[in-house]
Amino acid sequence: MSTYACDAAAIRDAAQRLAGIVHRTPVMTSETFNRLSGKQLFFKCENLQKAGAFKYRGATNAVCRLSAAAAANGVVTHSSGNHAQALALAARRRGIPAYIVMPKTAPAVKKAAVEGYGGRVTLCEPTLTDRERTANELVAQTGATLIPPFDHPDVIAGQGTTALELLEDVPDLDAMIVCVGGGGLIAGCTIAAHSLRPALRVFGAEPSGADDAARSKAAGQWLPQTNPNTIADGLLTSTGQLTWPVIRDRVERIFTVSDDEIRATMRLVWERMKLIVEPSGAVAAAVALSEAFRAVRDIHKVGVIFSGGNVNLDRLYW
Repeated sequence: MSTYACDAAAIRDAAQRLAGIVHRTPVMTSETFNRLSGKQLFFKCENLQKAGAFKYRGATNAVCRLSAAAAANGVVTHSSGNHAQALALAARRRGIPAYIVMPKTAPAVKKAAVEGYGGRVTLCEPTLTDRERTANELVAQTGATLIPPFDHPDVIAGQGTTALELLEDVPDLDAMIVCVGGGGLIAGCTIAAHSLRPALRVFGAEPSGADDAARSKAAGQWLPQTNPNTIADGLLTSTGQLTWPVIRDRVERIFTVSDDEIRATMRLVWERMKLIVEPSGAVAAAVALSEAFRAVRDIHKVGVIFSGGNVNLDRLYW
């Protein structure tokens, strides 16, 4: 029995459930990135996933796992980012309503994307308290099921399928770098990776302006995110009650990178790999290029996850 909310069996079940629904995203390489990092890097391109990010995996797994009776009432979440779009699309695929609470300050392009996938948007004040209150009111009014962005066993299991695919394509990796926001992706990927390769080393990647996971690892206890400030807007939240224990126990180290490093890496990915990644999606690659990671010994082949590619093309970050 796993000591965590999600185990390897749940991730394998999710992989079977999601087959033919989510994209099996490609793994790509770049001689430029290999030269700059001093290692062989293998990029798992979740920026090419449906809805533009890995979030579609967890959202779809959670929606598929609902009973027919529960699904009929729909799903609710509060998110201004990729989870909102992913849940709206997953719900539309099953033919059920998706009630999405978004802050009034959310960019119009994100609201339009959620509505384009069929989500029913409710705007609220831009505070976590108001987002949670509004979501709970919708649950009470509609009977819909709350599907949070990361702290949910089915969501974590869905995200873990990313690592299963990566290790099927590149089975002899020495290490994996995964970005950390709420922690759903890194928790699921760590459990999946260690089920196949127990000795594989997993590293987290965070913006220095939103470094709660790094501070928590250093302190040996969960610490909340406080006043995050970074262009990587998908990584602003604290790790969750279900995701933090996996990070605490199984992730070797969290590396942080500056916004300037994120911008430079994002631009390099666009220019050299011809792939669109968002700031949050470039954080793991920025760590791979950092001096601190270059100094890690006995690592040669590294999996790097491009977590998403949803950018506002009216605002180029450099």
